[in-house]
Amino acid sequence: PGETYALAEREDGGERLIIAEARLEAALGDGWRVAARFTGAELEGLAYDAPYGGQPARPNLHRVLLADYVTADDGTGLVHTAPAYGAEDAELGRAHGLATHHSVDPRGALADGYPGGGKFVKDADEDIIADLEARGLLLSRGVYRHTYPFCWRCRTPLLYYAKASWYIRTTARRDEMVAGNQGINWYPAHVKEGRFGEWLKNNVDWAVSRERYWGTPIPIWRCPDAACAHEHCIGSVGELGEMATPETRALVDGLDLHRPFVDRVELTCPRCGGAMRRVLEVADAWFDSGAMPFAQWNYPVTLPAPGGGETALDGVDALRASPYYPADYIVEAVDQTRGWFYSLLALSTLIDGRPSYKNVICLGLILDEKGEKMAKSRGNIVDPWDVMRQHGADALRWYLFTAAPAGAERRFSSALVQEALRRFMLTLWNVYSFFVTYARIDGFRPEEHAARWKGEAGGPALTEPPPNELDRWIVSELNALTAEATALMDGYDPTGAGRRIEEFVDLLSNWYVRRSRRRFWKSENDDDKAWAYVTLYSALLTMAKLIAPLTPFAADEMYANLAPESAEPSVHLSDWPEADAALRDKELERAVRLAMRVASLGRHARSKAGIRVRQPLARALVQTRPDDAALLPVVERQVLDELNVKALESAEGMGRAVVRPNLPLLGPRLGKDLAALRAALDAADPQAIAAQLRDGGTASVGGFTLSAEEL
Repeated sequence: PGETYALAEREDGGERLIIAEARLEAALGDGWRVAARFTGAELEGLAYDAPYGGQPARPNLHRVLLADYVTADDGTGLVHTAPAYGAEDAELGRAHGLATHHSVDPRGALADGYPGGGKFVKDADEDIIADLEARGLLLSRGVYRHTYPFCWRCRTPLLYYAKASWYIRTTARRDEMVAGNQGINWYPAHVKEGRFGEWLKNNVDWAVSRERYWGTPIPIWRCPDAACAHEHCIGSVGELGEMATPETRALVDGLDLHRPFVDRVELTCPRCGGAMRRVLEVADAWFDSGAMPFAQWNYPVTLPAPGGGETALDGVDALRASPYYPADYIVEAVDQTRGWFYSLLALSTLIDGRPSYKNVICLGLILDEKGEKMAKSRGNIVDPWDVMRQHGADALRWYLFTAAPAGAERRFSSALVQEALRRFMLTLWNVYSFFVTYARIDGFRPEEHAARWKGEAGGPALTEPPPNELDRWIVSELNALTAEATALMDGYDPTGAGRRIEEFVDLLSNWYVRRSRRRFWKSENDDDKAWAYVTLYSALLTMAKLIAPLTPFAADEMYANLAPESAEPSVHLSDWPEADAALRDKELERAVRLAMRVASLGRHARSKAGIRVRQPLARALVQTRPDDAALLPVVERQVLDELNVKALESAEGMGRAVVRPNLPLLGPRLGKDLAALRAALDAADPQAIAAQLRDGGTASVGGFTLSAEEL
């Protein structure tokens, strides 16, 4: 509307053209002058003769309309509108009452009567250009490069094509769907208000009909008598049988309700008595998927009750009284925000006024090892059966659970699955094999230690903390893991739970078992050896339960071999373990993790100095944070053997402090005073500043009071 258009005429007389002034030189070249100027708004309603159509201009057919999406960046600043072949065109046509006229058939062939008629419309371009040129109507020709839709399978150009469709008026229930989404727990959480929430807020009516040979029929029958044209929507098989004509009623019994079989049934028109036939369209396949929570119970009949029998209620009331609805959770990929996630919510809102699911795990897409989307046409798909035959189903599952958070895209290859197998599953299996080997040699039987269990053998619920410090530590870590994994799984975060389990298995293998090996080989203290077996047995049987939802086969194999005869026959029938807060020792957990850090740094120091671990040293000097100093006695007991040193001593004061300003924090706060602070820091004693920060959390330098985060 606001663009400036020019009436351009040749300098030597002759034709005149209307064109966006900004495109005058680029589109026409030299030899033209501007005879008049007007805004686009001033041209609105101007009638013209179309190059094709075979009829004179009519006020409602060929006239100038205004649209904000028209630009003067290229072309002429004027575009042709065809309401049958584009969303914006159709919208403009509806706004101005233009007819939807098809010049291309559903196969994509141009209609007869046009140049190139009968050809695929993209192949007819040359014929049309030649015809326009012959009639003196061609201004210029060229190649205009722009994005265009193609079939992702056969690479054929796709046509936007206006078609009549049956709609479900979902816009009438938009606010209810938006409100229902607020009660759904999404993982990852950002999808709730992001991709899915925005889709709901911008909801349009659901075009639910499709033209397929087979499918779930749109259950609408129409009277063919033009004077009657009555339409009726069938709601059940019973109603279909009641309304069927006498000639087709027998077909209803045992009928396959899909198209084309159901189309053989005719209904008696309640208005004129004629034979009604079903409309040809079938329902969108996503309608079937969205109807699942109801259709699986043959809605609206009664539902089966828990333990057998049926509920006393019908329809929605029966669903609300049953334990089957709404679903605890659903899981699919992020592309289903407009598919299954939406169709489930839309239909349950229409039928029941609320969502049909409580939680969603929304997965990112799986890419190939180069980060590209997998496709058969690219030849980069991975056959999951090949991966499972090579590495096992559990390894595949573990990689998919732990490689990336649910909503993130993840790369996939057989090599990545092999790495997950090596890093986690084989590590756990080696610990399990170690225990089984020595338990058989020593004849360990969990039933003989029943006094040490609170309940079923093998839970983290021991009657008391073990006397050995290493046992107490791993039992404490085990109970911490149980609590955290339970919370993460309850929050529908299997990735977080899997990674936490993986961390524990690393502690179990690379610290607990490695430092406890001698206790299993031989022990001067039978009770200490028994506690070692009890502790490791408890950890392994608990692990079998914690990994059961993620790696069901390995979990059941471990459980079947470890569980006592009185236990459930399968891990998947056993109770989920419960954490015991009384067995937690958080200070011990901190101390042992610090010991592991010290051992790692100590081995690195030996390596850097070229002194092997087998060479004993007098002492190891360790400088810790002040709040960790009290942990050093535990650290000493844990690392003397690891580092092959005779003593562990505090190295407080040996370190050299270097203090610098944290510019992203101090720059905005101090502005031009930052230079003065820099000078004060350069002149101050960094050891004294560090001491102030340790003692009080703040330091005073040159008149400035600074926090530890600012330095």
